[in-house]
Amino acid sequence: MTTKTEQTRALSLSTFSFTVCFAVWTIFSILGLQIKENLGLSDTQFGLLVATPVLTGSLSRLLLGIWTDQYGGRLVFTLTMLCSAVATYLLSSVTTYHMFLFAALGVGLAGGSFAVGIAYVSQWYEKEKQGTALGIFGVGNIGAAITNFGAPFLLVAYGWENTAQIYAAVLFCTAILFFLFSKDDPKLVARKEKNEKPRPILEQLEPLKNIQVWRFSLYYFFVFGGFVALALWLPRYYVGMYGLDIRLAGSLAAAYALPGSVFRALGGWMSDKFGARHVMYWTFTASVICLFFMSYPATDYRIHGIEGPIDFTIAIGLVPFVVLTMILGFFMSLGKAAVYKHIPVYYPDHVGAVGGVVGLIGGLGGFCLPIAFGVMNDMIGVWTSCFMLLFAITAIALTWMHFAILIMEHRIHPELRGPKFLPELGILKHK
Repeated sequence: MTTKTEQTRALSLSTFSFTVCFAVWTIFSILGLQIKENLGLSDTQFGLLVATPVLTGSLSRLLLGIWTDQYGGRLVFTLTMLCSAVATYLLSSVTTYHMFLFAALGVGLAGGSFAVGIAYVSQWYEKEKQGTALGIFGVGNIGAAITNFGAPFLLVAYGWENTAQIYAAVLFCTAILFFLFSKDDPKLVARKEKNEKPRPILEQLEPLKNIQVWRFSLYYFFVFGGFVALALWLPRYYVGMYGLDIRLAGSLAAAYALPGSVFRALGGWMSDKFGARHVMYWTFTASVICLFFMSYPATDYRIHGIEGPIDFTIAIGLVPFVVLTMILGFFMSLGKAAVYKHIPVYYPDHVGAVGGVVGLIGGLGGFCLPIAFGVMNDMIGVWTSCFMLLFAITAIALTWMHFAILIMEHRIHPELRGPKFLPELGILKHK
């Protein structure tokens, strides 16, 4: 039986460490702008550069989550941070685009820490409080806001090379502090006392056969992948669309990332109290509305009036746009917590594997979407095309979720009665 002090220690250390990891993981949102200018990169190349750390952070989550179940979060979390710190430091010594991409792969390991933290924190709390605890842990997403707000000032004052070294030093120190002050989770301690061997990887991957896991993954592709993608892309968007300088662009991007992070704890509490399904409905509905307005490009109209042509323009000004990003970030933060509320409830013995694959798919959204944004900019030539894409993804996710729930409640296809159909459709009963 864990004590309140032990729970608080594990959650506090994990949340702080994840915040630092997330700040490092999104460092290219700011450094990438200077690198883009220095190397003369296209928007597509820039999108690939900022997305490369997200790729590593995504692909590593499944394996890191499994290792956490096997060897404990204390060891795996520490090693992950140390490896990423070394790669971040080496980033300051490369000069070519391809070497930047290679270094970015190592930096991206910081993003894999999410799967480690989810598996580690969940072991300290009973099911009734896991949603709130994991929501608090997810507040570490605020690291993106810290980078978007603070990194531009470091870059201007010290240059991007020294900024990378500062980030590396902070991450290295965080890894040491986490290892010194954290403890092994209760499940790992119990397994060591019984001298039990870790379960084989194939056994831990067994739940991934359930389509429900992949439906949750689609949700996370938007609420987390979309969040990361916009946190990386918005500084570029503000500079190009509204002509802002890097410091103001970074600050406004932080205004989006901040509510997209701090309210994740609220989302966890709401998921515990009202049910994750309701929170997901609120998230997708609000996001569709926000993205509809954000995706509308500035357009000039001419109406042939009675007394001659009447010209007018429909466009979203800077202030309304910033407000919409903040609303969008708020509901995304609720959705991120709601998705992960399900995992320790349905898969208590496979949190690492299931949480890892859901995080992997979500992280791939953060990798694919910035590249897609850059390609759409180069090919279509419309700044708001990125929001058009997000609108389509959100609409698809909302539709799938709604019809899955209708089928689950037998309001569609009444002949599909009985629990044997539900796992095949990915609609295991949940709130």
